[in-house]
Amino acid sequence: MPSRPLAAALALTLAAGAAHADEGMWMPSQLPQLRAQLMAAGFRGDPAALADLTRAPLAAVVSLGGCTASFVSEQGLIVTNHHCAMGAIQLNSTPERNLIRDGFNAAALDDEVSAGPAARVYVTVAFDRVTDRILDGARGKTGRAYFDAVDAAKKAAVAACEQDAGHRCSVADMYYGSEFYLIKQLELKDIRLVNAPPVSIGNYGDEIDNFVWPRHVGDYSFYRAYVGKDGKPAAFSKDNVPYRPPAWLTVSTAPVREGDFAMVAGYPGTTFRHRTASEFTNQIDWLLPSRVSMYDGLIRTIEQATSGNAGKVVLYASTVASYKNTLKRAQGELEGLRRSDAIRVRRADEDAMLAWLSGQADAQAMLADIRALQVQLDAAEAGRERDFVLSFLRPGLLGAAVQLQRLALERGKPDAQRESGYQQRDEAMIEGGLKQLQRRYDPEVEKAVLRFALARYFALPVAQRVPEFDSVFGKDMTEAAARLDVLYAGTKLGDEAARLAALHLDSAQLVAATDPLLRAAATLQPALLRLENEAKQRAGELLRLRPAYMQALIAYRQSQGRAVYPDANSTLRVSFGRVSTLSPRDGVDYRALTTVAGIVEKHTGVVPFDAPKPLLDAIARGDFGSTADPELKTQTVDFLTNLDTTGGNSGSPVLDAQGRLIGLNFDSNWEAVSASWMYDPRYKRAIHVDMRYLRWLLAKVYPAPRLLQEMRLPPE
Repeated sequence: MPSRPLAAALALTLAAGAAHADEGMWMPSQLPQLRAQLMAAGFRGDPAALADLTRAPLAAVVSLGGCTASFVSEQGLIVTNHHCAMGAIQLNSTPERNLIRDGFNAAALDDEVSAGPAARVYVTVAFDRVTDRILDGARGKTGRAYFDAVDAAKKAAVAACEQDAGHRCSVADMYYGSEFYLIKQLELKDIRLVNAPPVSIGNYGDEIDNFVWPRHVGDYSFYRAYVGKDGKPAAFSKDNVPYRPPAWLTVSTAPVREGDFAMVAGYPGTTFRHRTASEFTNQIDWLLPSRVSMYDGLIRTIEQATSGNAGKVVLYASTVASYKNTLKRAQGELEGLRRSDAIRVRRADEDAMLAWLSGQADAQAMLADIRALQVQLDAAEAGRERDFVLSFLRPGLLGAAVQLQRLALERGKPDAQRESGYQQRDEAMIEGGLKQLQRRYDPEVEKAVLRFALARYFALPVAQRVPEFDSVFGKDMTEAAARLDVLYAGTKLGDEAARLAALHLDSAQLVAATDPLLRAAATLQPALLRLENEAKQRAGELLRLRPAYMQALIAYRQSQGRAVYPDANSTLRVSFGRVSTLSPRDGVDYRALTTVAGIVEKHTGVVPFDAPKPLLDAIARGDFGSTADPELKTQTVDFLTNLDTTGGNSGSPVLDAQGRLIGLNFDSNWEAVSASWMYDPRYKRAIHVDMRYLRWLLAKVYPAPRLLQEMRLPPE
């Protein structure tokens, strides 16, 4: 629990933020205190309404569990990014009916198709501070005991919250163990794909243009949420009816201009701006280079293993797209942090903070905790190579076998004592994932992926090797290749019925199972549990010690008149700023909007610049109607803002001064990829699909009049 000085510093954080209004991912509850900054930026609504999760606009903003989306009709219609819906598009694609290539439009409700048994939409309905409740039992404890006390309190809070059927609850850690919030979300389980453009629109430019401005991509798709006839969340059923949300966004038909107010609401994944100098060094000197190397190799491995086989290409399309995005993000983050000289800058800043702190009264206990924190961080680096590689040795079907063994083990405990992710509340999602695996797995491709990862494992120092992994995979690549052939030739888990049957076996039955992948998973489980215990010991100490660092950082930033807001952690946040130009380097100036002229300029007819003929024909006709920009006299495509975003904000609605939907966030510029660690207002920009482009596509290029009518938009 934070000390009184920390509590006071947290309370005063907002006052320090006034000079940096374009920076910050604010909790909704903080927004009323930012009234002056919001109004100065151009907001024309009531800032107090932004804190009300039961009212528009925030009641319309939802999480997809990794992306953001928003309701745009009273019939549960949801808009998000194409890349966020790629899994559902791929799941419903075959070589004969390739929705990735051709796009999809449901002409009627009955034509909408399931996004998959694991697809979820989460509607946040409550966000309450529970710090004392979570930390009371942890006082005086250290290490694993501290971790377990906090974990038990979080599970108890979640269990009590989920007594309200149909809701998913979680406890979020703010300011690194200093504050905790209980988040309650309605969990919608029947999600259906409604509309998606061809990939040559939804991902125009692919990895060449990823994180690059100017962009010309229509990165959007539509879902719809369904519920049972009683209005409550229910699994997919033809008898279900469209969900009626508490609020939905109005799509703007007004122009978007440079300098206009803009606001993004969403579920940004993770930022690390408040991490220590040593963690910055580890990220730049080791983790990012390792990530680049690993994902580059995985992509090449999968592409080689699927080459020439259209069916396998479809099976792994979503995985490859995700890996490519991860790779390019890591490359951009590394380049940006090096360009910003982040190691030196962060070290100098931390040294100055510690020097300032040493001059404050009663700071000795805080300084001791900060020194102890650094000892823990240094110790964690000892096994970093091992832990990194092991995370890639449980892909697809083998990962499912490991999951089945762990679930059976956890079922032998009272639910409150089960590991998070394996409680009763998680079993439906696990089952959905096991079903969905059928459309994202091929044994030869998975073996190729494992061979690639195992080559990294066998290159580890002998002291970092794990006996159980050696027992399953052998001691070198020759032995590993032979063992993989035996494992996958003999397993029955490639069959969905076999996986679902194993889902209902108890631990003794699974341990005794003869299926080779289940036996391999049983062999690996003791090692995984042992390593998990070590990780929790470290995590407990970090959770106990980080608040001292945060207390010092907040107080020091306050003395500088600088803002401190919680690092992003997949909870609902709001950022605000303006539609902005960009000058990334000397002699280069980018305007804030792109137009369809850029699509034609980039078009080569070859992937990824293979604009479809209906789009090119429509551009040539110049029939843009009411969606044409009045100043540019043509159709816009994407636009830039200086909004503070990161991964997880994909699909987030971009709102104007009246709270109307003007765009969908989908990317950051290359110069700003490193903003998850270091924010620089000179370079930080967010990239959005202009809703005018989306409207034009639905009206003139791939007509979807039903959707336009449902969103109460003009037909052209």
